[in-house]
Amino acid sequence: MAEKYTIKVNGIERTVEAETDTLLIDVLREKLDLTGTKRGCDNSTCGSCVVILNGKAVKSCQKKIAQVDGGEVITVEGLSRGKELHPVQKALVEAGAIQCGFCTPGIATELAALFEENPDADEETIMRALNKHLCRCTGYEDIKNGALLAQKLMKDER
Repeated sequence: MAEKYTIKVNGIERTVEAETDTLLIDVLREKLDLTGTKRGCDNSTCGSCVVILNGKAVKSCQKKIAQVDGGEVITVEGLSRGKELHPVQKALVEAGAIQCGFCTPGIATELAALFEENPDADEETIMRALNKHLCRCTGYEDIKNGALLAQKLMKDER
């Protein structure tokens, strides 16, 4: 039986009706039409479904809506400010770290959460975060360079 759940998504409180075991990714994509979050593997391997939940990067293919009731979610759509890209998004583009774009939303939200929590993350910490993501198009060097540039841009904005 479907129940009602309330979550704040990209700054807007939303109430959805869903079964308790409905995955967050399905609520975002199918009920809220936020298709930037990608479904890749459904087993927590690829990272394309990462969103920010209560300030932490999480894989939305592993979170049930009942687990996030009352929480705050930021998707890749919520990173930008109107038409202005988030510094992480700008940096990934500038570094040439985007090809097909499938993995990019998860990487962008992962990095945004990381640098919000730890603006001075060292390279090892950044690489640990990036190692949760699979990319089949772009060399990981460009993604790492984009992450380092993003860190700088976010610091410059403070």
